[in-house]
Amino acid sequence: MRLQKSFQLALNIFVHSKLRSWLTIIGIIVGIAAVVAILSISLGMQKELQNRLGDLGADVLTVSSGVQRAFGGDFGENRGPGGEGGASSTSINTKNLTAKDVLAIRSVSNVKFVMGQVSGKADVTYSTKTSKNMNVNGVDVNFWKDITSEQIGSGRLLALGDSYSVVIGKTLADSVFGKEIPINTKIIIGGKSFNVVGILTEGRSVYIPIDIARNTLSDVGKYEFDSISVKISDVSISNQTVTDITNKLMLSRGILNDKSRDFSVSNPATMQATIQSTLNMLTLFLGAIAAISLIVGGIGIANTMFTSVLEKTKEIGIMKAIGTQNKDIMNIFLINSGLIGMVGGTGGVIIGILSSKLISSFAGITSPSTYEVSLIVFGAILFAVLIGMIAGAIPAYRASKLNPVDALRYE
Repeated sequence: MRLQKSFQLALNIFVHSKLRSWLTIIGIIVGIAAVVAILSISLGMQKELQNRLGDLGADVLTVSSGVQRAFGGDFGENRGPGGEGGASSTSINTKNLTAKDVLAIRSVSNVKFVMGQVSGKADVTYSTKTSKNMNVNGVDVNFWKDITSEQIGSGRLLALGDSYSVVIGKTLADSVFGKEIPINTKIIIGGKSFNVVGILTEGRSVYIPIDIARNTLSDVGKYEFDSISVKISDVSISNQTVTDITNKLMLSRGILNDKSRDFSVSNPATMQATIQSTLNMLTLFLGAIAAISLIVGGIGIANTMFTSVLEKTKEIGIMKAIGTQNKDIMNIFLINSGLIGMVGGTGGVIIGILSSKLISSFAGITSPSTYEVSLIVFGAILFAVLIGMIAGAIPAYRASKLNPVDALRYE
């Protein structure tokens, strides 16, 4: 018997399947839909994570005054040469950073640019509306464009020669004051007039030159920095660079032991790796739960095929009596079980893709690329067909081994 004829007979059995076959297909649909949705959302979350951490700048370290300690450990950063970490609860040993610290950091290898900055609160007024206690950042215009990961939407970043100029985030420019703030218009910050020279692609951030910030903001010092941004050349050795900066600052600030350290060095690359690892574990866990549905679906297919063999016993006997070979009988039932898996897989893929798109749109998660979706679709359908054929292998084998005489007598 040709394979085409076997396929036609298998398709005929499938089309005239009873309700239990369709219930088995529903089980496959649920399992495949869960796996596809989880994989799609996971890929989207990974892309979103990479985009967000990319915006933070994986090659930019941040030195902050003060250190978080509890149980003798620090959170989110290396503890000097040992690099040990622990939970944190309170900030102790606060001491502002200075230009001396900037000079010390510049002498560390792998450091490309260093910039001290200050931040504080100020009322921002545009037209007749005022937004109180906005975060205002003072940056060094000599290095800001080389260090910042902010993206300019219109206008330009702060540059040499700017004094009372300001760059603001898109959210602030578009919606905070009830009307759009265009380029080259005036806003009032802390009672002083500033010209808007640039609007970022997102956020509510406000950036002004650091020397102007010291004269405008009431809660910043005249010489100290709230933080120091450090752009490094090679991200692959960022952990070693964190250790080198920590050691250099401890020496520069006269700190003899780690317990007396009064600053923190954060590393976005380490944070990214930790979050990525957690996300991978979560995806694996959820995928394992979804796989249980597929196993249950496979058992359902096996049960359906065993029942189908019993129901078709007399037909099998007739086919064998007219010369149908064992391999042909086996092919018919294998193809039938494969069709069950394929239909269930196709339905599951459609529901899974639609579900992932719906969830992603509500959660604001980036959708995976067309290539990634294509791989998921192909892999899911292929997996469903394999599950069906594997589950139907034993029933198909038993059908092929039926004795034609006994099969014809079966009631």
